[in-house]
Amino acid sequence: MANPSIDGVLIHWGDRLFYPSNRLIKSQTPRLRLPGGRAAEIRNRIEATVRRAPQVMVKVTGGGRGMAAIGAHFRYISKNGRLDIEDDRGAVERGKEALHEIERQWRVGGTQIDAVSPRREAFNVMLSMPRGTDPLTVQWAAREFARVEFADHRYVMVLHDHQAHPHVHLSVKAASKQGKRLNPHKADLQRWRETFAERLRERGIDAEASPQITRGGNRRTERLWQRKAKEGGRLDREPDGTTTTPKLTRSRHDVAKAWSEIAKALAESDSVEDRRLARRVVDYARHLPGVRYIPPQQAQRELAGMERGRADTRDPMHNSVARTPPQRTQPEPDIER
Repeated sequence: MANPSIDGVLIHWGDRLFYPSNRLIKSQTPRLRLPGGRAAEIRNRIEATVRRAPQVMVKVTGGGRGMAAIGAHFRYISKNGRLDIEDDRGAVERGKEALHEIERQWRVGGTQIDAVSPRREAFNVMLSMPRGTDPLTVQWAAREFARVEFADHRYVMVLHDHQAHPHVHLSVKAASKQGKRLNPHKADLQRWRETFAERLRERGIDAEASPQITRGGNRRTERLWQRKAKEGGRLDREPDGTTTTPKLTRSRHDVAKAWSEIAKALAESDSVEDRRLARRVVDYARHLPGVRYIPPQQAQRELAGMERGRADTRDPMHNSVARTPPQRTQPEPDIER
């Protein structure tokens, strides 16, 4: 039987890890409900993250400033009409004539779009999954995602399954049918990832959408020219501002604290499965910024030192993550069994 106090801790800290406080939930967004309620959902998110389940990608790749640019994007994603292009009504068409008709509808229907516009009149969104994922399932999930997130907008979508990873290109008209303009922010992008991942899980696809900071990732990624130059031995030094270790910001400190509290709650559970998950959380979290893994041998030495009064650290446990020497005004979090 689930322990209500432990479930409460998991929900409290799990929400901080997986559902940022500024995440907006649309009332019409269907949720995948699991037996056991919210606590079971959080446990699944924890298990999927420490298992390193495939992460969905939802990315805004640009947008057309005018109908000329939008039409060019239609031709690009449909391979000049050779691939099926599906619209918001569910109509599937192919060919150059179909493309011309879609462009005409976008240009004169609702909010009219000039050939060249000073503002973005459409947003290009790409939804993708790793190699090996069933392309038709990705297409279905993208279709359901668009119906939820862009219910009041004109959009077209095209499946690309001829490359290494299956992905869907979505082009969404910025102005809705009611005249309200789309203006996606960071919180919207995270919600989009959540919606897409939920639709994939409905079809049995292992997919996760945990925030990058929850996984300890560094948003500053190496650019293509940097990687090529490094491979060719032409990069003498790292570009200014490039760091290999993510900076320990307040947000990263909070993430480490959340993982710590989750691990301790699971370790205190009467459930064998929870205690096993706690060990996996410890093994996963010891690699995150702000925490330091203490090997068992070192832990024993520090314990002995504490007994002799020569150490001033918290009790490290076997397979635990203890705090690093303080570098900021706040102490670093620790994870203990």
